[in-house]
Amino acid sequence: MHLAYPAVLAVLLFCVGLYGVLARRNAILVLMSVELMLNAVNLNLVAFDVWLRDALHSGQALTLFTIAIAAAEIGIGLAIVLAVYRNRGSSAVDDLRDTAEGPGPDDGDDDDDTEGAATEEPAPAQEPQTPTASQKAEATA
Repeated sequence: MHLAYPAVLAVLLFCVGLYGVLARRNAILVLMSVELMLNAVNLNLVAFDVWLRDALHSGQALTLFTIAIAAAEIGIGLAIVLAVYRNRGSSAVDDLRDTAEGPGPDDGDDDDDTEGAATEEPAPAQEPQTPTASQKAEATA
């Protein structure tokens, strides 16, 4: 078998993954595209290992390590995406830039600004709370 066939397939897989990372806005699709890129690298490692007829099969061993790293990356990446989705209600990558930048100069948190204290509205009065069913059950017991 020629080395060109798996190499061309790996290049195509890597290009599709690179396009997915650069063009997609959804964090889940970006993670899937990174996985495509890692699989293209794994395909190259195995193909070159077979082509070089390595006695130790180093390419295949390195591929197993890459698969383990990719599994850990997906687990942590999905946990982060789920946490961001719960907090913000969206998994768009563009919305994550606000998290990384920090507070801006016009966010109104200046301690030297005394004008804001005069324009603040008073807090609305709290309504009296009605007891819930569990509180009523505890009161009668």
